[in-house]
Amino acid sequence: MKHVVGVADMKTSKQPEDELITHGLGSCLGVAVYDPVAKVGGMLHAMMPDSSINPDKAKANPGMFVDSGLPTLFAGIERDGGLRSRCKLKIAGGALINGTNDYFETGRRNYVALKRMLWKCGMLIDAEDIGGNDARTMRLEIKSGQVRMTKKGVDYYL
Repeated sequence: MKHVVGVADMKTSKQPEDELITHGLGSCLGVAVYDPVAKVGGMLHAMMPDSSINPDKAKANPGMFVDSGLPTLFAGIERDGGLRSRCKLKIAGGALINGTNDYFETGRRNYVALKRMLWKCGMLIDAEDIGGNDARTMRLEIKSGQVRMTKKGVDYYL
């Protein structure tokens, strides 16, 4: 069953028939997390890097921000029986959609925030498709842990 992860959203699953999918990863950051032993996966579609700009929104919707969404995503993985230490991470997005006119550099800041958090946890990214100027769609198959991407109408695995 397909489950859409909307903008500023996250979902986890341990059902082998499930697929998590998120569309429109431009400057937003998509994070797919998968524990291959427990066969538990999750996906985050974060819009902004830092929840300190609006703590009330972060509390109500932690998936809106990288720094509040990632810990919440891992908590969901662990609740479903996964272990953070076994998780594989694949990320996508962080694009510069408006060409060179992205004054706020949201995509780059999202990526830096994620890398900083992972570094503090001692975790590494297993695969990534970051930057550029194109939006992406990301899919996580729970049965296999495969992450399939679509960019400019072309499908590929991450």
